[in-house]
Amino acid sequence: MTHTAEWKVRLYLFEEDHTTKARLELDTGTNRLTGHGTARCAPQDTDVPEIGDELAVARAMEDLALQIKRAAYGDMRPAGAPSLPESLKPYPGWLDTGA
Repeated sequence: MTHTAEWKVRLYLFEEDHTTKARLELDTGTNRLTGHGTARCAPQDTDVPEIGDELAVARAMEDLALQIKRAAYGDMRPAGAPSLPESLKPYPGWLDTGA
């Protein structure tokens, strides 16, 4: 079976007072999720905005990834997969190469 889908992602970055915030919005067409991430520059560190952007975005992506996993695991129950433990470990029939 062939399946093609387009998911839309929007990324917003905000920086103020050595703090960078990222908001990552995902629209799957049937679901909307938002990931958030923050990075702060320590007073003794050199302010390099690119590093703050990278860290904040990476943290927003991690947050969004966890939300997507929760949604997928929730969708698996009605599809016949057994109940999942609270740790959100995947059903053995689905591969998870993450931690």
